[in-house]
Order: sequence, then structure tokens, then C-alpha cells
Amino acid sequence: MLCSEVRRTVYLFFEGSLGEKQQVDFKTHLSICVDCDTKTQIQLRLHRFVLSHMAPQPAPEHLKTRLTRSLRALS
Repeated sequence: MLCSEVRRTVYLFFEGSLGEKQQVDFKTHLSICVDCDTKTQIQLRLHRFVLSHMAPQPAPEHLKTRLTRSLRALS
């Protein structure tokens, strides 16, 4: 795998969407390319940070109540 392919598929790798051979090729490339390994580790930390801050938040009760009333009024 080339550096350009690693850059193009890094998020697919994070999400486990690469095929088995591509995963092996990806990991092999990281083991021999310090630059791609470093960049991938940085991207992985950023990816995890973003995901952790995008966790679904429950709607406040007053909003749920208001939506329920509005939907009932429409029926």
C-alpha cells in the first residue's frame, strides 16, 4: 500500500470498513512508514475525540412535552 492509499482509506480503517487484505496491507504499511504511522495516530486521536463529543444527548423534558403536544394537536 502506498502513502496516498493510507491517507485515502484511514477513516475506513478506523471504522473497520476495509477488507481483510486491505487491513493487513494498511497495518504493514504503518509498520514500515514512520510518517504515515505518526499521522495515523494523530488522526485516530482526533477521530476518537470527535466521536466522544458527538455522543447523543437526551432531549430536555420541556422539549419532549412541547413536541408531544404539537404532534397530538396535528392528529
